[in-house]
Amino acid sequence: MTDLTAVDVLVNPDETTLRHARAWNARMRGSVPGGFALDASHQPHITTLQRYVRTADLDDVYDAVRRTLAATDTSTLSYRAVAIKHADWGVPGQGLAGILLEPGPPVLALQAALLAAISPFTESGGTADAFVTDPGESISRSTLDWVDGYVPAQIGPGHYTAHITVGFATLDDLATIEAEPFEAFTVRPAAVAVHQLGNSGAARRLLKTWPAPN
Repeated sequence: MTDLTAVDVLVNPDETTLRHARAWNARMRGSVPGGFALDASHQPHITTLQRYVRTADLDDVYDAVRRTLAATDTSTLSYRAVAIKHADWGVPGQGLAGILLEPGPPVLALQAALLAAISPFTESGGTADAFVTDPGESISRSTLDWVDGYVPAQIGPGHYTAHITVGFATLDDLATIEAEPFEAFTVRPAAVAVHQLGNSGAARRLLKTWPAPN
């Protein structure tokens, strides 16, 4: 099998959004203390595109992202944070929660451009070796399948669910959290980056980054 790397082309959000994400993560860890903390190897982020790419072609992937960003007015990229929602991630009695975002049209245009740019370097069928893992850690089947199926499941209007993952919580606690009022806010990019993925879509290892204009 070709050596593959599971990558996330993502947006690093502004500092105000990071504060929101860390506060929600602390609340999730109050529900599931063994859940992951947002830290240096679990960065809060907004996924734009996930793919298995050929490891030997990583430099070509970076160049494709760079050229795409050079052709994009990244100052127009914005999102609206509107709710806390969770997804079933195969953990009994728990859900993986995130800040749900509404992406503006330029975000969807960037996603389409990035997909076209890096598709020549992608393959399917990545294994746990494509991910960053801690000693003794296994990559979940839901994580493996999510990356393989990101295209077409999360591409374009009506499909792409923009979000910032904030951690695991029990389903009972999530029912309470999601019923609470949510004060919407605007999210803007601080940078665009390529990370190697870990379990549950965590951005574990920074591979390349490009700052967004102020």
